[in-house]
Parts: sequence; C-alpha cells; structure tokens
Amino acid sequence: MSEPTTDTLTEEPTPTRRRRTVHQKQERHVLPILVKVVLLGLAVGIAAALTPTLIGLEKWTMLVAIWVITGVLVATYATQRALPAKYLVPGVLLLVCFVVYPIILTAQLSLTNYGDGTRGTKDEAIAQIIGSSVKQTADAPRYNLSVATTGSVTDGPFVFLLVDQESEEAYVGDAEGLEPFPEATVTDGFVTEAPGYTLLTPVQVNDAQQALADFVVPTDGGAIRQLGIREAFEGVTTLQYDEATDTITDTETGTEYTPKLKGDREYFVDAQGERVADQSWQANVGLDNYKRIFTDPRISSDFLRIFAWTLTFAFLSVATTFLLGLGLAATLSDPRLRGQKYYRAVLVLPYAIPGFISLLLWSSFFNRDFGLINTTLGLDIQWFGDPTMAKIAVLLTNLWMGFPYMFLVCTGALTSIPEDLKEAAAIDGASGFAGFRRVTFPLLLVAVAPLLVSSFAFNFNNFNAIYLLTEGGPFTPENPTAGGTDILISYILRLAFGAGGAQIGFASAVSVVLFILTGVIAAIQFRATRALEDVN
Repeated sequence: MSEPTTDTLTEEPTPTRRRRTVHQKQERHVLPILVKVVLLGLAVGIAAALTPTLIGLEKWTMLVAIWVITGVLVATYATQRALPAKYLVPGVLLLVCFVVYPIILTAQLSLTNYGDGTRGTKDEAIAQIIGSSVKQTADAPRYNLSVATTGSVTDGPFVFLLVDQESEEAYVGDAEGLEPFPEATVTDGFVTEAPGYTLLTPVQVNDAQQALADFVVPTDGGAIRQLGIREAFEGVTTLQYDEATDTITDTETGTEYTPKLKGDREYFVDAQGERVADQSWQANVGLDNYKRIFTDPRISSDFLRIFAWTLTFAFLSVATTFLLGLGLAATLSDPRLRGQKYYRAVLVLPYAIPGFISLLLWSSFFNRDFGLINTTLGLDIQWFGDPTMAKIAVLLTNLWMGFPYMFLVCTGALTSIPEDLKEAAAIDGASGFAGFRRVTFPLLLVAVAPLLVSSFAFNFNNFNAIYLLTEGGPFTPENPTAGGTDILISYILRLAFGAGGAQIGFASAVSVVLFILTGVIAAIQFRATRALEDVN
C-alpha cells in the first residue's frame, strides 16, 4: 500500500475549498455593486438637489427632463434585466442632450425675435419702462442701501436691503415689491448680515452698475431706486401700466402708449408712433425670419454668388486634399521605397498642429510686404486684396491642413485591398496605372466615399478656414457686408451679429436653413455613392 503524498496530506477538504471559492466570487461582485449604488445614488442626489431651484425658477420642462433621465438610469442599471439597454442608454442620452436638444432649441429660437434688446419677457420690459420713469420728490423717503444677490455678484438676481433713515426698520425689496425683513442684522444704519443673501461690497456694486441701472423695487404708487452706492430713494412713477387695456399712460401729460409691431419687434408707441422707450421684448414672429432670408435685398442680392462659392470651396477642398493624399499614400505604399515610416511621420505633421494656429501662421505667410511666400519666391502678389487671389490662398491653406487626413485614410484603405487582386490584374496584362485605375481605385472608393461626403459637409460650413485667414474679405466700398471669400456661414453670421447687435432668432433661422442644405447635399451624395456597392 502506497504512502500518501505531501500534496495529498496538505490538500484542504472539498467543502472548505468550495466555501472559499464562493466567498471569492462574492467579493468580486461586491465592488461593482457598490460602484453602481454610489453612481445611481449620486444621480438621484443631483436631481433632488436641483429640484427646489428649478421649481423656484418655474423651469418645469427641465425639471421633468432631469427626473425622466434619472428614472431611466435607475430603471436600466438597478436591475440585471435589459442588458442591451445598458449599452444603448448612454449613447442615446448623449445624442439627445448634445444633438437633438440643440437642434430643437435652435428651431424654436428661429421662430422668435430673440436678440439684443429682446432677451426678456414683456412683463420685464414693462417693469423697466415704468421703473425708468421714477422721479424724486422733495419729501421722498430715503433709505440706507445694501445690495445683495441670491446668485452672481455681477449678473444677479439682485435685491435691495434697505433701512429706513427715520424709523431704522429693515426691508428687503426685489422686482416683486418691498417686504419687512426683521431677520436682517443692522449695524450703523446698514444691513450687514442677511440670511439667504450674499451682500455685495462697494467695489462689486460699482462693477454691477450696468445691471443695476434699470433695477427698481415697486411700491404703492411709486418705486424705490438706487441713489449712489449706499443710498436709495422712494420716488413717484410718471408712467402707469393698465393690464386690462394693455396700455401705458403718462400721468403728467395724459398720453397713452399701446404696443405696436415695428419690423420684428414690438414697442409701446403713442398715436403719432413715438416710442415711450426703446425697450422691446421677446415674442414669436412665426416664419418672418425665414422670409427675411429670401426676401431681404441685402441678403438675396449676394446669396447666389456666395452659395456658388461655398459649393466650389467645399468641392475643391475635398478634391485637392483627396488627390494629394491619395497620391502620397500610393507612392509610400510601394514596398520598394525605403524609409516609409519616416516619410509618413513628416507628412502627418501638419495634421498634428492645431488648426487655428496653422490658419494664423498662413495668414502671415500671405502678407504682401513681409510674408514668407512673397519674400521667398520674389513675388509681389496682394493675396488678400484681390478676390481671386484670396480664394486661391484659402484653397492652398486648406490643402495644407487637409491632405494629411486624406493621406492617413487612403493609406489605411490601400492596405485593406488584397494583393492577389493586384497580381491578377498584372497577370491579365494591365499596366501599373491601368491596374490602379480599374482595380485599386474603385475598391478604395468603397471605403473612403462616406468620409469624402462628411468632409464635404464639414467644409461647407468651415467657418474657421475663412474667418481666421481672410475674415471673409476682401470687401468693396459698395458692399462692405459680403466679402470675396465669404461662405454662407461667415456671411450670415456677419449679418446676424453685425453692427446692429445680436439677432439670435434670425441667426437660428439661418442655422436651420444651412442644416437643411447640408443635409440635402449629403443625402444626394450618399445616394450617388450607392453605385459603389456593386464594386464591392
């Protein structure tokens, strides 16, 4: 009978090993569950923390959206079911938040007159108009003033913490009215501590003067207005608003002002059309912004010319970068060429430099007097003074910046083409160029055609290449709005955010139009590339 081995003597009983294995499995599952609980708890906690603020601001849509997202996350990851959803939910949420929602928001803004002077509501505009009419009387009550905020010290929302100079009682006033504030701490006649508010220093009050200029606290028959940094007065308002008739009346002259549409904005005007104030408000204008794009002579007169150049710019940018990148990729794919990796590293360098730096450098290269190109080649070309030369400069710069990307794409596509197809073409008697044209190039297009379409869509709205290089110029004295190298996005941006102030509603309408144009052109291009499927 054989003696038991050492391994047999030291081996643990089977039940012990089984318990240890189960314990190890449990330990491996504890950490993922703990992480899941912490992350889901964090999501619920953030939603709960934001709820009071959103309710106070009456942001009901945002409130519902946050809790719907939180509910979807909890329902997806709190159980072991719906395994595919665990992978799909993050992508769908990111798609909705960063693609779908901005598109919907842009479309909504395009139906309004939102912009400089029309950012607030009608009620806010009326309050500012009434507040601007406050006049100080000889017996106007005075208050010691401390400015506070529940938000930003520069943008508000602001409140006035007031101490009556006669009764020394403390009050808090905002756009809704004036209320007693016994919880405030008063020192030397000024509120120095106020629960729930952040007091501004005199320097911060001075920095926020632009925001405080139209801020008033309404009272019975008057309003409280700032008088210096540390004092306020209660004056009488000469303008009164009647909500029933939607009119503003000047109590001194008896003149009535009613809302009237002028252009894309509404103002309170009298019977002769004179405004009571240059104060408008955000309102829905329907399709007026879209009508303006196609009927405004300033836009329609240059639209077709700029649209044609936009198509030409996008097409030539794609064609030149693709042909140069393909040529270099085909050359460096020849196994007889030595040092391929060094050549490829050098060719990729332009792609590694940030785009805005390359554009600014090339802008200096094209300088007529001191630029590298004229100095090196002994030329005297005014690149940015002539529309044709400016367009050539833009295309050359875009070629420099774009060919490394096409080179990398074509290199990858060429390596994926089987060598036996090339050998079969050579056996059939095809020359090197004929084999490339009839075999390699069609198969390469199958792989790179979608990338060419996306590159065209990118260059169709390539704002940086135009603005950082030429700013859309050159311009003529007769037409300082439409430049020689402007594409649609740069041209419309100048109209929407030019000297007349920001017209965000109009700019949103233009963005929607460009989105549709780009989508239609891309769809046509993708439809045309279906013929390449037969090649594959």
